[in-house]
Amino acid sequence: QVQLVESGGGSVQAGGSLRLSCAASGYGYSRLCMGWFRQAAGKGREGVAFINGVGSTFYTDSVKGRFTISKDNAKNTLYLQMNSLQPEDTAMYYCAADRLRSEYSWCSFLKDEYEDWGQGTQVTVSS
Repeated sequence: QVQLVESGGGSVQAGGSLRLSCAASGYGYSRLCMGWFRQAAGKGREGVAFINGVGSTFYTDSVKGRFTISKDNAKNTLYLQMNSLQPEDTAMYYCAADRLRSEYSWCSFLKDEYEDWGQGTQVTVSS
């Protein structure tokens, strides 16, 4: 099992930046598909950005060019750098890990494919 703890959320004005972190513990973290989901009030959980075991990255269209996902295997930490934030980015952001997918595979954007979840960190962007 992978245990995940997010941090780095907060409140910013439109155009601002935040960096989310997700500290991971557990076997095989570096080989997993890991990523970030978000859930706005009254909406479903949406896949935002993912990185597989060999470092390939995947983004939903609405964040391409603004968000960057990365990981530091030495620190067992996943990051999401969020630039040019907009009010529609306001949501609870969750870190997740898929323990079943090959490290070379593409990463799914579907929440049901992920077995391990953090508790979430709130991001609020004001206009």
